[in-house]
Amino acid sequence: MDDISKYIDHTLLKKEVTKEDIEKISDEAIKHGFKAVCVFTEFLPIVVKKLQGKKPLPITVIDFPLGEKSPKEKAKEAKKAIDLGAKEIDMVMDFMALKNRDFQKVFDGIKAVVEVAKDIPVKVIIETCYLNPLELASACTIAKLAKAKFVKTSTGFAKGGATAQDIVLMRNIVGDDLGVKASGGIKTLQEALLFIEAGATRIGTSASMQLIKEK
Repeated sequence: MDDISKYIDHTLLKKEVTKEDIEKISDEAIKHGFKAVCVFTEFLPIVVKKLQGKKPLPITVIDFPLGEKSPKEKAKEAKKAIDLGAKEIDMVMDFMALKNRDFQKVFDGIKAVVEVAKDIPVKVIIETCYLNPLELASACTIAKLAKAKFVKTSTGFAKGGATAQDIVLMRNIVGDDLGVKASGGIKTLQEALLFIEAGATRIGTSASMQLIKEK
């Protein structure tokens, strides 16, 4: 792997950060050619300003980390993020609804965000650690039907993160039509490369600089 940087969404999802912290990760993304910088919506204006005219994309998370809001609330949150300059949306699927087989609610939540986002790619965070293989396959299928552009493993705030087995299953379900983002607990270059080999097209991590150091 010559260039791991192009796979990385450089992520800082903490509330206890400063403007300087956000500017720092934006500068790191520019310097190392990361694909994107992922922050909470309230920090988007800082990132958008820093990345203006640069290659990394400013992106944010929606209904994070529980995914329990209504489709209308999800859409409202997504619209605000897009108005602030987000170029991709990472939204949390209602995995509790999925567990309870309320597939219509899951679909409606994703579709509401996709419709608001229009040409802005939507990634659906599935929170794989809570799902069995059949549920994971169902989640990926629903995301695909709702016209999302990516499926994503985890928020990084649950009991578990990405696994290679989950990435393989997700890739098999969505085929080549959707991107697959591995996130949650990715701390080493070896782990990142394993997920890419398994089928991931994007890596979400707060340990981006460690990966670059190892490379």
